[in-house]
Amino acid sequence: MAEPLAPLIAGHYGCGRLRRIKKWGSAITIKEGALSESDTAVLEPEALEDLVATLAARGYRVLGPTVRDGAITYDDLASAADLPIGWTDVQEPGSYRLARREDAARFGYAVGPHSWKQYLLPSRLRLWRARRDGEGFEVEAGDDGEQAPMALIGVRGCELSAIAIQDRVLTGGSYVDADYARRREGTFIVAVDCFEPADTCFCTSMGTGPAASGAYDLVLSEILDGGHRFLARAGSERGADLLAELPRRTAQPADADAARAGVEAAAARMVRTVEAGDLRARNLENPRWEEVSERCLTCGNCTMVCPTCFCTNVEEVSDLAGTEVERVRLWETCFAVGHSFLHGGSVRRSARSRYRQWLTHKFGTWHDQFDSSGCVGCGRCITWCPVGIDVTEELAVIRATDGATEKASA
Repeated sequence: MAEPLAPLIAGHYGCGRLRRIKKWGSAITIKEGALSESDTAVLEPEALEDLVATLAARGYRVLGPTVRDGAITYDDLASAADLPIGWTDVQEPGSYRLARREDAARFGYAVGPHSWKQYLLPSRLRLWRARRDGEGFEVEAGDDGEQAPMALIGVRGCELSAIAIQDRVLTGGSYVDADYARRREGTFIVAVDCFEPADTCFCTSMGTGPAASGAYDLVLSEILDGGHRFLARAGSERGADLLAELPRRTAQPADADAARAGVEAAAARMVRTVEAGDLRARNLENPRWEEVSERCLTCGNCTMVCPTCFCTNVEEVSDLAGTEVERVRLWETCFAVGHSFLHGGSVRRSARSRYRQWLTHKFGTWHDQFDSSGCVGCGRCITWCPVGIDVTEELAVIRATDGATEKASA
């Protein structure tokens, strides 16, 4: 007799039994425990068209991966035909290019320059605008945020972890970012297991992938061997409701085995590793900081593509006539000289000090603030660094040098 399907899937993915958690002052439902067979099914590739259409019919703004400007980016999806069908990406330090696959995979790539942060924490947000009106001013409220809730299709495990980090930073403390909370509240997440890691990925070291884990509504495993299909598993009540509306067939143990094998193969192909423990203040005078600063352009690319960086700045801009002014919130980078500006000037004036601040915050003081690392191992900072600085290499050298120093002084 064939082995039951539910235990096979539950043992690997750990979803199922419902529990309630509190977030942003409201309750959301996620799954925990063993999956039932009604929570999992196999979808044919054509069913993704129904997935997009059903989400749109439910009032969601459907967003997902698509090919644009020579990269796989996240944008609005009018249909499943907008997905990067048959495309992959080839990434190395300081290098990114698209390449054609020999199949019609929908999610056969790693991650591109965009993260979901651009929709949950926009790079530019108007806080308010004022216009001169006779002797006074008429003040308008800021942007209203998304008019429709968002549905994010194709969220990787590392990106799920990044969203969870931003949830904790922006909504988990005493001061909640109201705009972020409003955008995040109704977001529907369709995650995917990652079977195509880039050369720059190291999510296995950070415990964030390649299998999707965390809070999602639906997760897809794209299986290419033995027939192109998707193993779909619900992670929430609304995910199960959506799955029930899609054309599907019953999943078999072989489907779960194929999905598991895809994840294991992806993990085995990752060549970069990182010691995920925190990097503390004892490394502040390491000579490696000076060496890397001679290459670093302090351009801020690494922070712009990072899915967890959350720093913002506020600016006020007026027109030349002095009749209109607006206050906007913009993404900020700790590589900018003005980021640490105080009344007496900038605290971190050298490239060395700014690079050190960024890396020690990600892997050190982030633990103090948020009880986790600030890195999810997506590798974007390596790929999109113009001079190809590899954070995994820098961390390895700093740790090795630090250990040698401690032994010499013991």
